[in-house]
Amino acid sequence: MRPFRRPVRPFHLPVRPFRRLRPDLASLRWKIAALAAATACLVVAAVGVLVHLWTAHDIRSRADMQVFNGVYSAMDVYRRTGTPADGAELDPADLPAALRHPTDGNRHTAYDGRVDADANAGPTMWAGQRTGGPGSRVLAVRVNMSNDFHTLRQLDVTMAVASLAALAAAAPLAVYGAGLLARRLRRVSETAGRISAGDLDARTGPTKGRDEVADIAATVDLMADSLGQRLRTERQFTADVAHELRTPVGGLLAAVDLLPPGETEDLLRARVRDLRGLVEDLLEISRLDAGAERPVRARVPLGAVVSEAVTRTGLDTEVTVAGVISGEVIDGEADAAWTVETDPRRLERIVSNLVVNAHRHGDTPVRVTVEDRTVVVRDHGPGFPKDLLLHGPRRFHTGATERGSGHGLGLTIALGQSRLLGAELRLDNAPDGGAVATLRLPD
Repeated sequence: MRPFRRPVRPFHLPVRPFRRLRPDLASLRWKIAALAAATACLVVAAVGVLVHLWTAHDIRSRADMQVFNGVYSAMDVYRRTGTPADGAELDPADLPAALRHPTDGNRHTAYDGRVDADANAGPTMWAGQRTGGPGSRVLAVRVNMSNDFHTLRQLDVTMAVASLAALAAAAPLAVYGAGLLARRLRRVSETAGRISAGDLDARTGPTKGRDEVADIAATVDLMADSLGQRLRTERQFTADVAHELRTPVGGLLAAVDLLPPGETEDLLRARVRDLRGLVEDLLEISRLDAGAERPVRARVPLGAVVSEAVTRTGLDTEVTVAGVISGEVIDGEADAAWTVETDPRRLERIVSNLVVNAHRHGDTPVRVTVEDRTVVVRDHGPGFPKDLLLHGPRRFHTGATERGSGHGLGLTIALGQSRLLGAELRLDNAPDGGAVATLRLPD
């Protein structure tokens, strides 16, 4: 089989429990809070800019109207008395150029934004009008807007302080509100994680509100109900088929014994034996699904149990047990030193299924290594297919045609028995080719 183009996460049991989302800056809670704070900052900035611009425009408009009316009054006084009124000047030195030589005799205004710190003069609004015909002097009135712009700066500072205070008060509320939403979503995600880990009874339950989160929670619960019903139907079907086939298969075995010896009898006996094995596997799976199996634990030497299981398969398999290769002790009786408390019958069942699967779907040499509490079965065939590594073994599904023929029950039973013993069974592919099944027994 050609190597996979992308690395595939190996399948193992038991599935690790779903980890809760950590309350870090990457969590949804802080993202929502940051979004709310950023939105508030944008609103505050926009309002502040609009208020500043509107106030500055209002200051200039009022100053423009004040100097315009001031020139009107000063011109009336000047025409009656011949002298400028208080606050009016004739051709002042700092008069803006736009007012120094007006093209007509009408009143005109101009803004001078220069600031003279020494003279304590700030932005000024001017208004001017000729006192007579062309070439006559210009009567001008000015209004210093320093106080008004100082008030504007104070307003800006006040708005900035108020905005920061409001943001400081709103940020905890945003974090709290986002936390409520995040907790509800975390509850749904934890339920989905428990379901994916095999707990089909996990449910989110009723949630507060009628928003999208409540819809998601209801959908997850509905999915779990549907999935659980389908699995129960499948398990019941498997159990019913196995029980119904057991009696006719027993009759077939008895009938085969009555046939005269010969090639036909051998062929029928082999096929009936395979059928009986299939029925027994289905019954075992149905018992595992129903939770009717209970391990009978005893302290046994792991190496001896594994070696016995491999021997019973009758397949050419190399066994390495803690310094013991092919039955010869190299580093002493280390295999007797490593004992485990487990159900030896179920352990033999797991090992024999893994070895048979390696020979049936893989290629020689097949090696079994026992070290500490770990049993590794490796072949040198095409390796486990991608679908099997992603989703785990499925009954009546071998994963790929190049994996050979079979019912897909051997690994399913091995996984079920491993779960019953509290062991972890990990399926992977070796970097240099071949399937690797690692069984790690609990302490």
